[in-house]
Amino acid sequence: MLQALPLSTPNRNLVRLTIVRGITWTGFLAAIIFGIEVLKFQLHVLPIISVIVAMGLCNVATWWRLGRPLAVTDTEYLLHWLLDIAGLSLLFYYTGGSTNPFITYLLVPLAIAASTLPWSYAWIIAFAATASYTFMMLFYEPVPQLASAELVSGIQLHTVGMWLNFILSGGLLSFFIFKMAHALRRRDLTLSRTREAALRNEQILAVATQAAGTAHELGTPLSTMAVLLNEMRHDAADQPQLLEDVELLRRQVDTCKQRLQTLVANADRRRLEKPETLRAIPWMESLIQRWLVLRPDVNHQLEIIGRRGQPWIAVDTTLEQALINLLNNAADASPDAVVTSLDWNVEELIIDIRDHGPGVPMSIADQLGDTFVSTKSKGMGIGLFLSHATINRFGGGVSLYNHEEGGTLTEVKLPRVSAGELP
Repeated sequence: MLQALPLSTPNRNLVRLTIVRGITWTGFLAAIIFGIEVLKFQLHVLPIISVIVAMGLCNVATWWRLGRPLAVTDTEYLLHWLLDIAGLSLLFYYTGGSTNPFITYLLVPLAIAASTLPWSYAWIIAFAATASYTFMMLFYEPVPQLASAELVSGIQLHTVGMWLNFILSGGLLSFFIFKMAHALRRRDLTLSRTREAALRNEQILAVATQAAGTAHELGTPLSTMAVLLNEMRHDAADQPQLLEDVELLRRQVDTCKQRLQTLVANADRRRLEKPETLRAIPWMESLIQRWLVLRPDVNHQLEIIGRRGQPWIAVDTTLEQALINLLNNAADASPDAVVTSLDWNVEELIIDIRDHGPGVPMSIADQLGDTFVSTKSKGMGIGLFLSHATINRFGGGVSLYNHEEGGTLTEVKLPRVSAGELP
C-alpha cells in the first residue's frame, strides 16, 4: 500500500507541476491534431507524437513517484522543470521554432521557478529557457501555414495562436501562483498558532511550577488555622452567632486542605491523560454544589435547557477547576445574581454563565484568555487564562460577550462523548 504524500513544499509544488504538465501537453496534442487534420499542416508527425507520448509517460511516472514515502528535494524539482523545457524545445523545433506563436510559453516555467526555487536554481531555469529560445531562432523545422494562413477573414492564424497562448499561460500561472500563495498563507497561520500555543504552554508551565511550590507552603498555615479554629469553637460554645462563623471558617479551611490534597493526587500525568466520562447533568449539578460551598454569599440559579437525551462528557479535575474559575469571575462581578444554563446539541455541550456586572471593556475584550489580563482591579487574569487553556485542551472553547441587558455572558462549549466512546 502506498504511504501518504508528504506535505513538504517541494512535494506540493511537484503535484502542481504535474497538473500543469498534464493540462499543457493535452492542449498541445489537441492543437497538433487540429493543425494536421483541419489546417493541413505539413509536420513530421512521428517525432512530434513521440515527444508528447514521452512527456505523458513522464507525468505518469511522476504521479507514481509522488506516492513513494521519499520527500521531493529542490534539486529533483529543478530536474523536472529542465525536463519540461527540453520537451517544449523538441516540440517547438518541429513546429516552427521561434515562429510558433506558443514559443513564449517558455516564460511559464521561468515565472514558476522564480517563485518556488532557490535563487541559483531559478537562474538555471532562466538560462535554459533563454538558450532554447535562442537556439530556435536559428534552427527549426518551418511551418509555412503559421505565417500565411488565416483562421477567419482578416485574422491570421499566428495572431490566434498568440491569443490562445496568452490564455493558456495566464490561466496556468494564475492557478499555480494562487495555490502557492494559499499554501504560504496557510503555513504562516499554522506557524502563528504553533507559536501562540508554545507561548501559552510556557506560561502554563510557569504557573504550574509556582502553584506546586505554593501548595506545599500552604499546608502549614492551613493546619495552624485548623488548630486555632478548634480552640475557638470550644471558647465560643456559649455564643451561637460566633460559633456559626467559626464553623463556616472551619469548613472553608477543610475545603482548602482537600483541594491541596486533590492537587497533589492529580499531579500524576497518567490520570490527566485519561479523563473520566460522566453524565453531564449530574456532573454539572455536583460541580455547582461544591462551588456554592466555597461561595455561600452567591445567589445562583442553574437552568437545564436541553431535555432530550442524557449527554455524556469527558472531565477531570482541571476542567472542573476551569469552570469554577469562570463561576468565580461571574460571582465577583455580581454576587446577587448569577445564572448558569446547560444546553446541548448533537456535537456539543453548551454552558452559559450570566452575571449582571459591568460587562467586558471593549479595549481588552480580544485579549481575555490569551494572556494575563483581568477586568478586576486586583485581579491578575491567571484564572481566566488557565480556564481558556484547559477548555481548549479538551477540544472546546470559551467566548465572552456583553449581554444586551447588561452584564457578561460567558459561553463554554465542550465536545460531547458519543455512544461509541462510552466505557
